[in-house]
Amino acid sequence: MALTVRTSSRAMGDPVEFLEASDGLEGIAKAWRFQPDVVIADEITSRCGAFALARDLKGAAPPFSGRIVILLDRKQDVWLAAWSGADAWFVKPVNPFELSETVVGFLGATREEAV
Repeated sequence: MALTVRTSSRAMGDPVEFLEASDGLEGIAKAWRFQPDVVIADEITSRCGAFALARDLKGAAPPFSGRIVILLDRKQDVWLAAWSGADAWFVKPVNPFELSETVVGFLGATREEAV
């Protein structure tokens, strides 16, 4: 599953829109269509995994301008996440505070604004 985050403004407190995709192929299509600020993708998805999603988006010409976060099942796959072009990755179980802090950072807010 891929989750995309899109905001109309970078200031925290403004609405944040979440879009959900049922698999990686739908995630890629929605990323190109809606140009989200952040895409969060699970390593294991049907029809297209997170590594293929990141590689497709970041390897395109021109490349996707948003950030990509991959949720990994195994720490041995960190090198694949880096190879795919992901901007960040977390090994499950994911600390929700670390994930949130990373996404907020990608959206351009400072830690104080997010509290």
